[in-house]
Order: sequence, then C-alpha cells, then structure tokens
Amino acid sequence: MPGSGLPDLTTAPDAVAPGDDFLPLKGTDYVEFWVGNARQAAHYYAHAFGFDVIAYLGPETGHRDRMSYLVTQGKVRFVLTSPMGPEGEIADHVRLHGDGVRDLALWVDDAVSAFEETTKRGGVPVREPEVLEDEHGTVTVSAIGTYGDTIHTFVDRSAYDGPFLPGYEAIQDDYFTPNPVGLKYVDHCVGNVDLGDMNRYVQYYADVMGFKNLISFDDQDISTEYTALMSKVMSNGNERVKFPINEPAEGKKKSQIEEYLDFYRGPGVQHIALATDNILETVSKLRSRGVDFLTVPTTYYDELTERVGEIDEDLSELAELGILVDRDPDGYLLQIFTKPIGNRPTVFFEIIQRKGARSFGKGNFKALFEAIEREQERRGNL
Repeated sequence: MPGSGLPDLTTAPDAVAPGDDFLPLKGTDYVEFWVGNARQAAHYYAHAFGFDVIAYLGPETGHRDRMSYLVTQGKVRFVLTSPMGPEGEIADHVRLHGDGVRDLALWVDDAVSAFEETTKRGGVPVREPEVLEDEHGTVTVSAIGTYGDTIHTFVDRSAYDGPFLPGYEAIQDDYFTPNPVGLKYVDHCVGNVDLGDMNRYVQYYADVMGFKNLISFDDQDISTEYTALMSKVMSNGNERVKFPINEPAEGKKKSQIEEYLDFYRGPGVQHIALATDNILETVSKLRSRGVDFLTVPTTYYDELTERVGEIDEDLSELAELGILVDRDPDGYLLQIFTKPIGNRPTVFFEIIQRKGARSFGKGNFKALFEAIEREQERRGNL
C-alpha cells in the first residue's frame, strides 16, 4: 500500500542547515481516520467528545467508493472515512489495522512546493500535486508517505471558502446542538514503529521534512519493572507540528508498543494529544459522557507538590479526575490519557493543558506506563 516503505536513508541528502525552512508548516490541517462505520463514529465524536458535525462526502456528493464526515472542535479537524464496500484500499486498511489513523495532514501555503521539496530529499511520493475545485474555489493537495500505511497530505486552502474540501457538502441539522468540551488544537501525534526503526524515521523526518529532534527518551526514562520503550520527538521549526516516535525496548514482558504493533499489524499512529485551556472542565465533561481514562493510584498525589512545586489547580480535584502533572524549565503541564477508543488496544487520546511547559511529561512516564500495564494484564497481553 502507499506509504508502506522508505528509501535507503544511507543515500539520502544531509539534513538541512538550521534556518533553511524549505517546508514551512502552519499547523495540523486535519487528521483522517479510516474506520468501519463513519456514520456511527461521527455520532460518537459528537456526543462523547463534543465535536460538531460539519460536512459530508459520499455517494450523494459523487463519491461512490467512500463515506466521510468532517467533525470539528476549536482548531481540531477529524475526518472519519469508511468504505462503501469490501474492496479497495480503505476496506483493506480497516480489515488489517482496525479503526486507525490514515492521514496526518499538514497546512501549507504551497502544496506543490511541499511535494517537490520533500520528494527530492527522499520523501515517498503518494499523491502528485492536484487541484480540487468546486463552486467555493480551489484547494491544492499532495501527499508523501511515512511509517507504515500512514501518510502526510499537504493542504493549501488559501483559495477556498467552502466547508472543508471540494466534494464535501455542509451538514445542517436543526435537531443537533454542538456541545464542546473545550478542545482547542492538536498538540502532537505519536507514532509507534518496529524495534530498530525509530532512528530510521527520525532521520527521515530530518532529511525529508527538515524537522529537528526536540527531545529524546531512552529505556531508562520510560520503563517499569516489566516493560520499556524509547522515544524521540521530532518537530518542525516553529514547533506547531510535533511527532514523537516510539519503538519498543527490551523488557521482561510485552510492552505497550509491542501490543500495539501486534494488534495494529504494523507501525501507525498510537495517540493524538488534544490541547485544552481548562483540563479540569474538559475531563469532567468527557467523563460525564462516558469517556474512559487510565487511572493512577491515589499515592501518586501524595508527593506531587514536592515533585513539581506549586501549581494553580486544587490537588483534590486533580486526584478525583486522575490528572497527571509534570514540570520542566519553562513551566508545567497537566495531562491524562483515554483508554483505547476502538475494539483493538491501539489508538487512544491524550488531553493536555500546557502552562508554559514545552516537554511531554517525563516525570509521569512510570505512573502512566504502570497504568497501561494494568490494562494489558486485564486483556491478557502483558
């Protein structure tokens, strides 16, 4: 399938010099999930996560092979796509991976230049630059591959004022009132790759997209008694797009990364972190709508203030909701992780609030991974 392989990076061009931003990114444009039932998924995201259902693509709009719904909240755009039959790449993707992320799309000013600059540096071409057009204007798109069957679509929508992309029509439902939970934007997207492949993809993002290695974690940073993993965070120059990349490390038992790779049947997006300005309010609303979160022992909060210093939030409220806290030189962050959102123990979400911190919660890794191990053990996969 497209995006399933990389070139031999031993012959790829050297990483670009600092300041030579040949791929200026304005942020995440959308995240597309290929799922078994897009209509039901749209209802789930609307009623559990507070998304608004904005636009639709399908047979009624001239696309007979698929059905897609666009759901939005703040600057977050999710596209939920299902096949209309058992044949084709969407059906093959869902059959192999289950519900999962196909496309981490990136907002650019020039999708043609983005494609040309990345592919000449070794990027895997998936979609040649193409101009999409309807009565609302034009959108130029192109795409390259990354780990597994995941792709990056470059989107230039500067000449478009429609609801999303040509082929989509706006949804108007007088009986549906959006009820958002305070999600603002995509903070980062995490990928899981096979043992030994992390540095390969780190180099790919550096050479092909000009990304920098923002932070690295080894198996001493991310480990428990039983399992471990390694991770490197790749970021574009303005840090609007951040892609941590994980690989398993040797441990006594099967790690969460290995469990993911087994059930996803290969590399892919593990979780998407969604930012909020009020995590207490956001998580309270999500819990009230049935969203399940990982929990940590209440003893986690006994020494929290000693570890992270004074914070604005009430410790009892954080403990009641299970929210984790960590500090770095720039400030602190609050975070919490959902359980997997589908049948397979693969994709999940992180809810994060940053109060100056630019890091990813290193001080919470042990508590978080022990919580994941408890769930693995319940599933019989530890």
